[in-house]
Formats: sequence, C-alpha cells, structure tokens
Amino acid sequence: MSVTVTLVAACGSPDPDPGADPAAGPGPTSYPLTLENCGVQVTFDRPPQRAVSLYQSSTEILLALGLADRMVGTSTWFDPVLPELAAANATVARLADNDPGLEAVLDAEPDLVTSASAHTFTPAVVAERSRFAQLGIPTYQSPSVCVGATVAGETVTRTQPLALDTLFREIRELAEIFDVPQRGEDLVGRLTRRLESAATVTAPDTSVAFWFSGLRTPYLAGCCSAPGLYATELGVTNVFADARADWPEISWEALADRDPDVLVLADLQRRRIDGDALETKVKFLESNPVTKNMTAVRAKRYVVLTGSELDPGIREIDALEKLATGFKTFGLAR
Repeated sequence: MSVTVTLVAACGSPDPDPGADPAAGPGPTSYPLTLENCGVQVTFDRPPQRAVSLYQSSTEILLALGLADRMVGTSTWFDPVLPELAAANATVARLADNDPGLEAVLDAEPDLVTSASAHTFTPAVVAERSRFAQLGIPTYQSPSVCVGATVAGETVTRTQPLALDTLFREIRELAEIFDVPQRGEDLVGRLTRRLESAATVTAPDTSVAFWFSGLRTPYLAGCCSAPGLYATELGVTNVFADARADWPEISWEALADRDPDVLVLADLQRRRIDGDALETKVKFLESNPVTKNMTAVRAKRYVVLTGSELDPGIREIDALEKLATGFKTFGLAR
C-alpha cells in the first residue's frame, strides 16, 4: 500500500460516477483510491488488512462495519464497547487503555491508522500524520474533528455546528477505503431509521446543560460538537451555546445563573479525576450551595449518558434516543 500526503484546503471523497445507478447500490471500490481527509490527501492502492484505531468511536465504526478481521490494534477507551460489538472486539488486540506510544503502534505493523481525536496525531501523544506518512503508513482522521472547524495541534475551534451528515460521511469513507461500500450504506440506513424515530420527540421550551467532568471547574458543552447536535435535533436550548470550544471550563456560578431545566450528566468509566463518576456528580450537585437550588437539581431532572455518547460517533444515535426518553419521562416533550 502506498500513501501520498499533501496538504489541501478541505476534506472529502471523490465525486460519484454520474452514470451509476443509485438503485443498484454502491459498486466495489476502484483503486488507487485518493481521499482528501482533514487537510491531508491519502492514496490507497488496495484495501487495508492491518488497521489500528486509536480512539473508541473510531474503533466502534470499524467494528460495526464488520472489519474486526482486518484490525490489529485499538486504544483510548472511555467505556465498555457497545454490547453488540463485544464479540468482534474481543478478537482485536488492545494496545492501550489510554494513548499508546508510537512504538506500540508500529509493533502492530499497521497498514492504516485511524483516529477520531485531534490530540492523537500530535508528537506528544502518538505522532503527527506526516510522521506516519514518512513511514509509509496511511492515516485517517474522523471528519468530525475538522469539518466546520480549525485544528491547531490538539485544539479544535468549531466555526459550524457538527451535523449527522458528518458521521454518515465517515462511515461511507471508511467503507470505501476497505472496499465494503454496501456495508457502509447498510449501517447508515440502520442509524437513519433509529434517528427518524428519536427525532419525533422535541422539547422546544426546554433548556439543557451537558456536564462532562470536573468538580472544581466543570467542563460543560459548548455550541457545536455532539451535544450541540443533540440540542438541535431535539429542539432544546443548550445554555452554553455561546461558547465555541467543545468543552469549555465554566464556573458553577455561571451554570446556576443560566439555571437549565435538565442536566445531562456523563458517567465516565475511566475514573481519572473527581467528577468522572455519576454518583460523584449527583452528590456534588445536591450538596453544593451554588448548585443545589437549581431547577434541574431540585426536580432531579438528570439524563445520564456515557462519555462515548458525548463524543461524535455511532453512539450519537444512542444519545438521542436516551435524551428523547428522558424528555418524555420529565413531561417536557411534545
């Protein structure tokens, strides 16, 4: 497999064949395949056979596409894998629970490295994409990192809200790279049907805050990553939609001042810092003098999501379903 790396202005897929019959479904991938992916042009001469995925949401897309037999390593896990993917995931080596070093990745002899996080492809974490290219290893960055955003190292500043089309694009591009385009269409179809059901629920007069982690100064969702997408799809107001960062640090006083109707709480299995676990979050909210009189806290209007459900990826649909159920349970949905 060869890899060509060129800096480009945007990321996308080759234009479809204008003479193709859409009703017939996608045909096999034509190689060499060149994709413009998050500012890098990558060329594949054949389907990858030894992929390493360096972030949980990227791993779960590959597993959902039925590609476990072409994966040789995973890393950076926040939660247990989706139950329906557990058997396939058990056949793939885990290089690290968190971020692996470059040597560990190279020891797996990958012919593709994927990630859904900007920080992965930085020298201080694993390596820059250009370093992998020098070694003849193509890389794929989730479009959720770069579409409608500027990326400087591991810092992502969004200029446009994340959209579900970006998830579907990632699925289709990975399916094309691995020459399983019909599997990509089938997966998009299943997710779309679930989305259509969840999106019948709206709560247009409801305000929401999304708390990821942190007790001293909490990380709460800004406008434009996955939580912003959820707010848009379900017609609710994210009280910190004026913040452009994905997870800005916000004071408790600022949260209490905006007084959301519902709090979305991440229950993080990683347990790295205070405020990762759900029980810690609830205990803090209900005892802290700044937060205990908030509307959502007094009414105990909590919707619990996993950390992975607050990240872009196929769990976006799971999150929308849980939020829709929560709004109905609280009597806020229409």
